[in-house]
Amino acid sequence: MVKILWVDDEIELLKPHVLFLRQKGYEVDTCNNGYDAIDMATEGGYDLIILDEMMPGMTGLETLPKIKEVRPTTPVIMVTKSEEENIMDKAIGSKIADYIIKPVNPNQVLLSIKKNVHQQQLVTEQTTADYRVEFGRISNALQMAENFSDWCNIYRRITSWDIELSESSDASIKEVIQFQKSEANQAFSKFVRRNYFDWINRRDDLTPVMSHTLMRSRILPVADENSKTTLLLIDNFRYDQWRSINPLLRGYYDVAVDDFYCAILPTATQYARNAIFAGLMPLAIDRLMPERWLNDNEEGGKNQYEEEFLRRQLQSNGKNYRWTFDKLVRPEAGRKLVDNIQRIYDADFSVIVYNFLDILSHARTETDIIRELTEDEASFRSLTRSWFEHSDLFTLLRLLSKRGHTVIITSDHGTIRVDNPIRVTGDRETSPNLRYKTGRNLSYNPREVYEITRPEDIQLPRINLSSSYIFAYNTDFLVYNNDANRFIRYYKNTFQHGGISMEEMIVPYIVLKPKQ
Repeated sequence: MVKILWVDDEIELLKPHVLFLRQKGYEVDTCNNGYDAIDMATEGGYDLIILDEMMPGMTGLETLPKIKEVRPTTPVIMVTKSEEENIMDKAIGSKIADYIIKPVNPNQVLLSIKKNVHQQQLVTEQTTADYRVEFGRISNALQMAENFSDWCNIYRRITSWDIELSESSDASIKEVIQFQKSEANQAFSKFVRRNYFDWINRRDDLTPVMSHTLMRSRILPVADENSKTTLLLIDNFRYDQWRSINPLLRGYYDVAVDDFYCAILPTATQYARNAIFAGLMPLAIDRLMPERWLNDNEEGGKNQYEEEFLRRQLQSNGKNYRWTFDKLVRPEAGRKLVDNIQRIYDADFSVIVYNFLDILSHARTETDIIRELTEDEASFRSLTRSWFEHSDLFTLLRLLSKRGHTVIITSDHGTIRVDNPIRVTGDRETSPNLRYKTGRNLSYNPREVYEITRPEDIQLPRINLSSSYIFAYNTDFLVYNNDANRFIRYYKNTFQHGGISMEEMIVPYIVLKPKQ
């Protein structure tokens, strides 16, 4: 039962109101002065306190801070005869939860109580009811989806509900949204399997913007239209993580575009990010610049030439911007860039690659404490927001807003939490990634993976003449038969990328305009 303390020097006149609340199921104690109110608040565990602002002896404004000393988290509703701005400022500054103007209406009091005591419960109940209605609509949309744009809309809707329901105390409804997400990913995987070859090899109106066409189709036109443009590419950045940081940017930017593009396979940095900056599929990079491409089985960094690729693409598209390129891997690099931000101000087009979320994903796999902090998508979003709020990247974006920069935020691919092991075998040359494998002599169940026996069919290079690729679906991950149980325990419920899922392939593409 909710317990309420009502403090008013004319409390006898308010007995009908007190009786009304008791009939509604509330336990209501009363007193008529601030001194007794402080004592009662100290001794009793009240869920809410209603406090009259004008009382003889100790006023409500004088009583309020003393109550807050002993019950700092208990919401206080201030009742006042005056609407003077300075009195309201004092009350709100003292952290009241709400205020009511006399004469008091019992329904007005009840509404304020519900807002401050039952809000979370009411929101949860309404949100759950709304989602139960939406569940059927999304299920129908899964059956009707015909193109990549349809799948972007489905992914946006499921992500929005996943975020809404993450605060729910109803465990069953959380299971329902996870089931629907899995069902959607199964259908999306079949959709990709049917269409991916055509997307790569035939350009038409239904072909989505993909990694290798992103720069010339989406990014360079924005740079042409705006005198100052900054591209921020955050590795491993998903749409739900964009939603988590978006509120922090609202005071500095308006969202001009909130859209998606399709990451190529494999959804891994080596392939997808190189394709973005080169404007070419990996097979073309390997053929045109063989000294700049390393296969999975070759030693060395796989993303060392992004700036060179970008320079080549800008030149081939006739762009004569003054431009900069920065890749931030370590925290001190962000601080250094903020200290030297003038070079970004002076550029027409600046590119910043930020690797923190990729590092965080790997840290979650390897570090127990990070794994505990990011046990599911909701906690991963929370950690992303906390990091961003205190990061040099947020500082950088605030500074760019003041200087009128248009900002594009995107990623090379997303990531997905895996939980279902799929066993494969291969030789020592086989790539180690958990969401895709490439090599020769791969052995697997072809019904469990998307297999590409001729890599050139989807514009991927071969490690050797007989190599092939396989890609994991949904939340599957690929493990070798040798010592499989140890690998399953180690990697289950970790965030991985490289395969086929909405989270990995449907990548956010956001354009922010600085507030005037």
